[in-house]
Parts: sequence; structure tokens; C-alpha cells
Amino acid sequence: LWRRVVDEVHREYSDVELNHFYVDNCAMQIIKNPGQFDIILTNNMFGDILSDESAMITGSIGMLPSASFGGKIGLYEPVHGSAPDIAGKNIANPCGIILSLALLFRYSLNEPTIADAIEEAIKKVLEKGYRTVDIAKEGSNILSTSAMGNCIKNELEEIFAGTRSRLQSKI
Repeated sequence: LWRRVVDEVHREYSDVELNHFYVDNCAMQIIKNPGQFDIILTNNMFGDILSDESAMITGSIGMLPSASFGGKIGLYEPVHGSAPDIAGKNIANPCGIILSLALLFRYSLNEPTIADAIEEAIKKVLEKGYRTVDIAKEGSNILSTSAMGNCIKNELEEIFAGTRSRLQSKI
């Protein structure tokens, strides 16, 4: 039934490449070549397993956003959901939830410019060597959750300030 429905919907989006995988092969393909995937469509149980595995390929379960669609409303959250074991310690990686916000802007609010800016802000912060403890490497500047969030906010403000300047110069 799953494949039949996916194939039927795919006919409306024939420009999108579609491949069917069994979950064990998909897990292997994620490890072998994660870049081959843009989207993985699966049921909730397999999605939970594959998204946790995918997150660890990035170095931390705290790095990846997720979106669940079913009807008119999307649910956006980091792939790991909550992290009660580190609650209140100010050591969680905020990138996954902030990138989930980028997905919300992109897919539910149709604001790709804002989504791009959020993604760029996180990229710039990471390029400057800022890290939370879960993704720290030698020479990193290790930040708390709130400090990392502030760095991302500051980069985002710079991106939008630059956008405003470019727009004003064209007027």
C-alpha cells in the first residue's frame, strides 16, 4: 500500500527522483553515501531510527532538523526530540531546533529567504570555530546553548542588515 500511494503521488511530481529502499538497505546507504539523499519519506518508526542514524553522521544528534507532514500542519523539531538527560544544564546543541525553524519558514510559511539566512548564519558560526560540547573538536571555542544561540542570532542580524543595505542602495 505504501509504495502504491507513493508511486501514485510521484506521478504528479515526475521531476523528483524516486527510489524505493528497504529500511536495512536505506540505513546502509545513509552510512555509505549520505549525500545521495535530499528527503527520506518513511513511516514514523523507520523515520525515528533513520533520522537518529543520520544525525550521528553529522557528529551529533543535536545538529539535524526534521519536519513531519501529514495534512495541513507540519511539525518541526530536531531529529532527537527532547533531551531530558541534559535539561537545564545549558549544554544542548541549539542548531537542530534552529534549523527546524528554517524548515518551518521554507515549507509552511513560504519564506525561503529567511530559511536561507538561518542556514547561512549557522554555517558562519560553525566556520568561525564555535561549537557546543557535543560537536567540539580541538581548537574549538566551546559555547553553552545560550551562547551558541546568541552567536547564531548575531550572524542572522548581520545577514539581514546586509540585505537591508543592499535593498536601500537600489531604491
